Amino acid sequence: MHELHAVATHLVGSGRGILAADESVKTMSIRLNAEGIAASPTARRDYRELLPTAPDLAASISGIILCDETFNDSLADGTPFPQACRARGILPGIKVDTGTSRLPGGGGATVTEGLDGLGARLATYAASGAAFAKWRAAIDIATATDLVLEANAHALARYAALCQEHGIVPIVEPEVLCGGGHTIGDCAETTSRALTMLFDQLDRQRVDLAGIVLKPNMVTPGLHAPAASPAEVAAATNAVLRATVPDHVPGIAFLSGGHAPLEACRYLLASNAVAPTPPWHLTFSFGRALVNDALHAWQGQKANIRVAQDALLLNCANAAAARAESSELVRR
Repeated sequence: MHELHAVATHLVGSGRGILAADESVKTMSIRLNAEGIAASPTARRDYRELLPTAPDLAASISGIILCDETFNDSLADGTPFPQACRARGILPGIKVDTGTSRLPGGGGATVTEGLDGLGARLATYAASGAAFAKWRAAIDIATATDLVLEANAHALARYAALCQEHGIVPIVEPEVLCGGGHTIGDCAETTSRALTMLFDQLDRQRVDLAGIVLKPNMVTPGLHAPAASPAEVAAATNAVLRATVPDHVPGIAFLSGGHAPLEACRYLLASNAVAPTPPWHLTFSFGRALVNDALHAWQGQKANIRVAQDALLLNCANAAAARAESSELVRR
């Protein structure tokens, strides 16, 4: 397990964070079309190539999460994506869940699928250079019954155990969705229940907590509710984490959850300023908050690659700066 511990600590403890570039083929195609770019395998490849090849991205990014299409694809010059990432000092990861389906008896809630055949898939990904993996559970506060939370926690724990069995660090992502008008207290209560159930299931599955990365939501009001200050978000998030997350988890990589880039960075900055110092590394695993500006700037044009990469690098620099209490964000 020593190698798993080292990789997990490297992902969260190197002063950097994790770039989530693992949109499914369907989601990535929708985003391309929304920017007026005709979706195709080549367009998806070209867009995703500009991310890890951004100059010195490794200064702020320790790992990049890829989807299956990208992980098994190559850059235009023929270099496989995992190899290209490692050559640039970035660990390649792979999203292994296959999406959600309705949970019977869940009142409209979902459970994440993908456990069937997962061991064999993980063995293949490991042989191709995957250092870590990711599995996301999507939890809606309105339907977060004990049944729903337990079903998703059980799936996350089984996934994590299988990852470790194949020498891959699992990123465990129980996301309490931020859409809607719920209060920060509602989010805190549901997040606390979800994490409590998650760590119970991880213990039952004998997952080594020193070899995982936790990727939770920050505790915030719903996007349609009155906003909370970064200090309020940090205090609520810290309280929930201290009550539910064992100290020997090496790090917590927050998801952005639909919050604007600078808003998510300010929440992270405030969370790292909470006293006393948290027992885990607090960092980021943002997706849209880091890449949306780059996608918009690119517009599918080769001439715009550097402009798009500069937008990505600025967002990544802001997120990395938000890891330290004394840091200032590059752009306010």
